[in-house]
Amino acid sequence: QVQLVESGGGSVQAGGSLRLSCAASGGTFSSYVMGWFRQAPGKEREFVASITWNGGARYDEDSVKDRFTISRDNLKKMVYLQMNSLKPEDTAVYYCAAQFSRYGTRWTSGYGYWGQGTQVTVSS
Repeated sequence: QVQLVESGGGSVQAGGSLRLSCAASGGTFSSYVMGWFRQAPGKEREFVASITWNGGARYDEDSVKDRFTISRDNLKKMVYLQMNSLKPEDTAVYYCAAQFSRYGTRWTSGYGYWGQGTQVTVSS
């Protein structure tokens, strides 16, 4: 069983930066692919980024490419999402997710463990 706790959300003006963190406990962290998703009010939860055990990253190319960076520290059991050049449309609750797998996926159904989410609000 894996528990995930996100932190680092907040309010920022457009063009600003935030760094989200996700602390994992339980399980063998290095065996899990980790993902970040977000959900805006009235919208479905959507993929942001994922990272495999050895650092292989993928992003939602249309929305966050070249602005967001996902990383992980297997020793600390942490995964991060560095968000730069934030836009109002990035406003959402951001969720950390984990799945016992060597391969990343953009589908919510591919992750069995979820955190409680952290709110990110970007004002114009």
